Amino acid sequence: MTEKRRMGDGGVATPRGLLDGLRVLEIGHFVAAPFCTRLLADLGADVIKIEPPAGDPVRQWGAQVDGRSLWWSMHGRNKRSLVLDLKKPEAREIVLKLVEQCDALVENFRPGQLEKMGLGPEVLRRAKPDLVIAHVSGYGQTGPYRNRAAFGVIGEAIGGLRYLTNHAPGTSDLPPVRVGVSIGDSIAGLYAAFGVMAALWQRDRAQGDGIGRSVDVALTESILSMMEGMLPEYGALGKIKQPTGGAIATAAPSNAYPTQDGQWILIAANSDPLFAKLTALMEAPELATDPRYVGNAARVQNAAALDASIAAWTRQFTADDLQAKLDAADIPSSKAYTAADCANDEQYRFRGMVREVEDAKLGTVLQTGIVPRVPESPGTIRWAGPDIGEHGAQILSELAGMDDEAIAKLRQDGVTA
Repeated sequence: MTEKRRMGDGGVATPRGLLDGLRVLEIGHFVAAPFCTRLLADLGADVIKIEPPAGDPVRQWGAQVDGRSLWWSMHGRNKRSLVLDLKKPEAREIVLKLVEQCDALVENFRPGQLEKMGLGPEVLRRAKPDLVIAHVSGYGQTGPYRNRAAFGVIGEAIGGLRYLTNHAPGTSDLPPVRVGVSIGDSIAGLYAAFGVMAALWQRDRAQGDGIGRSVDVALTESILSMMEGMLPEYGALGKIKQPTGGAIATAAPSNAYPTQDGQWILIAANSDPLFAKLTALMEAPELATDPRYVGNAARVQNAAALDASIAAWTRQFTADDLQAKLDAADIPSSKAYTAADCANDEQYRFRGMVREVEDAKLGTVLQTGIVPRVPESPGTIRWAGPDIGEHGAQILSELAGMDDEAIAKLRQDGVTA
């Protein structure tokens, strides 16, 4: 892997992250590929993000402060930004120079788009024969759907998730609800990061083969792979998994229950010992010996009635009082957290999962921490999402060997900014 000491904002050396020395080129936009590279950057990789002159569209998404996206502050963090107009031949030549200095490239254009730009895998590997290339697309690089347009929500639909994120059949006429975040894109990005590291391990380990592999990640397949027993149950029994609202189809009681102050508490008391604890707390020990509720299978069959009994009990208490009771009884539970709850949670704060990050343009911004947590080689948030092309001159000088005059000429010709 590329040997280079990671530098923080202003050139200050930062602690070595787990991926210190790894350099990744990102030619991505929106969510999936940039999410992949952000995970790698958080763990110390030097990620060079190539952006079009208008910048990544996510810069315009979500709440803005003075025209700057708060989401971008986290989505683009720890990356170096370089503007290149890839329609220009000079820009493609620069990409190839950068590729020579990189371990991996991550992209999420439609299949075949890189080839149209003159940057297909065979061209890239002439510049760097052992380059690992991760492709993230709607349906994958092959197959009859290869050229179809897709975003994360389409992957969620075809992967089976959107059908299941609904209330139980017959209980609502509203459409199946979205998970609430770009989960299809993010899961695909997570798989891409895993694939990149697996390919690099095989290439670079002690008995590695030195081969630059291709990682082909589809949004649809990423979601389908998360669907637990859905396919085995259909294949063996012809059973079509159905949405269950807030409940779990295979375990009870496990649902969200209302409180006196209009909040929701999730209670997972679906083992026999936990159910006994819950019934004792409810001062209804007879439920534990009721034939309808003896054993998980019976409880699942009669979950509606059981949930109604539990809900009648939870409505007597405020969320805070109920949580205190459940905690004292050691029953897995939590209210459904809002952003404010997450931001102020002492566990998140203690482990640095909610942290205050300095953004040069926004001031102090709350961001999520780094996952996974590796105490021996902690990742760091070296800087927040950069301005468009903020590191352009630095990258072109350091990795492409260009002087100020050459960089100025590229700007004049509209190749970079």
